[in-house]
Amino acid sequence: MKAVTLAQFLFKPRSMIMIRSSQFSFASFLIAVVLLVGIRSAHAATDPIVRVEPPNWWAGLSQSQLELMVYGPNIARSSVKVDYPGVRFVSQTSLGNPNYIFITLELDQELAPGTMQLQFEMDGSTYVYPYHLLKRESIQGRQQGFNASDVIYLMMPDRFANGDPSNDFIDGMLEAANRNIDRARHGGDFKGVMDRLGYLDDLGVTAIWFTPVFENDMPFSYGAYHGYAATDMYKVDRRFGSNSEYKALVDSAHARGLKVIMDMIHNHVGDQHWWIKDLPSEDWLNDFDTYGITNYRAETISDPYVSKYDIDKMTNGWFVKEMPDLNQKNPWLARYLIQNTIWWIEYSGIDGIRMDTYPYPDKDYMAVWVKTVLDEFPNFNIVGEAWVPHIAMEAYWQRGFNGRDGYESHLPSVTDFQVHHTMRKALNEEFGWSTGLSAMYHLMAQDFLYSDPMLNVVFLDNHDTERYLSLVGEDRAKLKMALTFLLTMRGIPQVYYGTEILMSGFKDPGDANVRKDFPGGWPGDPRDAFTAKGRTAAENDMFNFTRTLMQWRRTSTPIHNGKFMHFIPDDNTYVYFRYNDEGTVMVVVNASEDPKNLGLKRISERLDGFKSWKNPINGQSGTLGESLRIPPMTTLILDLKK
Repeated sequence: MKAVTLAQFLFKPRSMIMIRSSQFSFASFLIAVVLLVGIRSAHAATDPIVRVEPPNWWAGLSQSQLELMVYGPNIARSSVKVDYPGVRFVSQTSLGNPNYIFITLELDQELAPGTMQLQFEMDGSTYVYPYHLLKRESIQGRQQGFNASDVIYLMMPDRFANGDPSNDFIDGMLEAANRNIDRARHGGDFKGVMDRLGYLDDLGVTAIWFTPVFENDMPFSYGAYHGYAATDMYKVDRRFGSNSEYKALVDSAHARGLKVIMDMIHNHVGDQHWWIKDLPSEDWLNDFDTYGITNYRAETISDPYVSKYDIDKMTNGWFVKEMPDLNQKNPWLARYLIQNTIWWIEYSGIDGIRMDTYPYPDKDYMAVWVKTVLDEFPNFNIVGEAWVPHIAMEAYWQRGFNGRDGYESHLPSVTDFQVHHTMRKALNEEFGWSTGLSAMYHLMAQDFLYSDPMLNVVFLDNHDTERYLSLVGEDRAKLKMALTFLLTMRGIPQVYYGTEILMSGFKDPGDANVRKDFPGGWPGDPRDAFTAKGRTAAENDMFNFTRTLMQWRRTSTPIHNGKFMHFIPDDNTYVYFRYNDEGTVMVVVNASEDPKNLGLKRISERLDGFKSWKNPINGQSGTLGESLRIPPMTTLILDLKK
């Protein structure tokens, strides 16, 4: 039978055409055209292809194989053929569900962009599916990674700004925006962020981490505004905007010198994901009846004495019942997830990924995922969320860790929860041998466990924790002290949205209490905290302090890549230095209610050759003598001068 393709000039590119006769006269051809046009809607119902994922690919990627997941009624009964220069058909595989086939193709490195025709022969008919192999973009500034020269601003798109109220309700989706309910969607979107990129640039931010933007078409009862229950991994949520609008947002950020970090989840999906009602295979998910809910004990992964029961419960148990747990040991699913990651990086040009619940999936899969992505995009960076209680357990997940089990994660960056844990105590406890500021010293003294602590992402708070301002009793001086420490210590600092305007909150009565709307982000808000006029005097004081600190940090290379030296805390003060060939920065933390005269003799080894200092925050300057006056409840920054 001869395949005839009319889709290129009759229908949309993805339309499928079925021709049952191999012989046509010109007259019968015209009749067929008329009939096809006349019954287009009825014909579409008989098309065997519902989805092909990835929806397209690129010529020139180093990946030699492409795996296509094809979904449609009884599609596994079809025989697939491919005829395109530089593409070799390897295999088609069914995993038991007749509505799926996985097509494996081998791609030449010199593959030319174009449209590859996939031919599906089934029941005496041939269906032709045009699959696009695109040319890669060569725009400067894409996929550039992030490092210690950056300041990451974490935001929840739904709670930052609503620039397009028309997408607050999307017909057919399960939840509309309702700001009267804390845990409902509130309508923030890409347009709202786009409109305020200037605000972020002026603040001194260099990278934006969005909580997940994937489609989360979940019922209101779940509270999926957070984005961690994906229902389609190749679409952004339409209540944020479209895929193309997300890409435009990334491009606009890049035009301002801002990077974008995408939040991904490979441990689970939402229970409304299109897979769930018709799974590709019986082992696509970890069995809930067998494993139930996870024990949330990420420390089991590095525990040399762990029981099989405990580690299986950790990695195979479901995070919550509404989030089916993916089985990455299934090689077809593993390849799907890896290709999905590569697709988003290449499509959007993002600069990094934050991987949620990093220890929860299969750890061998995670290592392969990281290595494959970084081999494809060498300048890229990935940070894994490893929420564990101790430093050694955190260090285990960073590449180069020399553990007893020989595991190599390949993961460059980890979320440094140990800084978060310690900063909760450092300014709230009485100063002692191991308490208060001494806890900060002990934290830094254990950096020998990390293969590269400069790549740790450090933070005071985030969307899953209490706001730091609330943890220190709404004490603005303590927030300034902690933020200064965060932005001058080693690592990559992450600041939670609204910190700069004194946003506060505890997780009780719920997570939404630490995920409040940014004032002024919605039409009709009574005030606009994106502007000085719309902020209170206290908010403006905090904003100006944060802005000055971040803008100074942008150009301070000792903070970006300098060495770190500290001195044992004494008399409720803690001194450390950041230094390289280009400069030296001295930082002094005074957690006392009284001013201190800091004797300089004890720290003279780092002061040799320096005669004066300048404070980049308040512009004051002075000379170095035998002692230095430190104001109470202050983290003092001094650029040292010779």
